[in-house]
Amino acid sequence: MSDEERKQLRELEQALAAEDPRLAEELESGSLWPRQSRALLDALVWLAALVLLIGGIAAQLAAVAIVGFLLLCAAGYWSLRLARHRPR
Repeated sequence: MSDEERKQLRELEQALAAEDPRLAEELESGSLWPRQSRALLDALVWLAALVLLIGGIAAQLAAVAIVGFLLLCAAGYWSLRLARHRPR
């Protein structure tokens, strides 16, 4: 990228930040989903995983319990990742 192109890009970024700071912040974070939406989705995945795990154990369906357990592990990983990237 040439120096002129870099200068134009910086000017565009500054104009965007001045015009819509919230959008600029979301774009800088690298995520298109607002943090609250991701947290809500994470909570729903935790709940679904617990229902599958407990339901699978109660109904003595090993496959359902295993899917619930794996989903619970995935939700835990996702929660930790979300918490690690949370601004302080």
